[in-house]
Amino acid sequence: MLKIVKRTFKDQNDGLLSKTPPEQLGKIGAAMWRKIIPVLNEQRGIKKIDSNLAELYCSSYETYRKAYQHLQDKGLVQEIYKTSLSPVDGSIVAKDFQGYKKNPSYQIYSDALSNLTRVGAQLGLSPKARSEFLDLKVVDKNKKSAAESLKEFLGK
Repeated sequence: MLKIVKRTFKDQNDGLLSKTPPEQLGKIGAAMWRKIIPVLNEQRGIKKIDSNLAELYCSSYETYRKAYQHLQDKGLVQEIYKTSLSPVDGSIVAKDFQGYKKNPSYQIYSDALSNLTRVGAQLGLSPKARSEFLDLKVVDKNKKSAAESLKEFLGK
């Protein structure tokens, strides 16, 4: 009898992120997935277990793009009107201009941009984050502190 051994999640695809985007991502998110996964797999600091972060990055990117497009189409501000209704039949009697308010898509855009920045840094997708990945230093427990070295140098 042939026994099929299922690999653990972390060992699937040799521990690398799948090049196929998750089904729940939209078109824009899936396109971003296909763009960043080869880069992340090449870094070797990112493993399959980090796929949820990559998915969050891609979905945040899609939200960012859609909110930005809405802002381009509708503008940063929206007009506010007060509608007066007839007490007799409920029909609209008048629409009075009240001023402007910030387009709610701006907050969605801003939140998505914050998520992109935060998650992108965790994935090493910014120059600063990449340099921090490269500069990971091993702490030598036998190394003397600066104060101890100074005492030794001064002979005290």
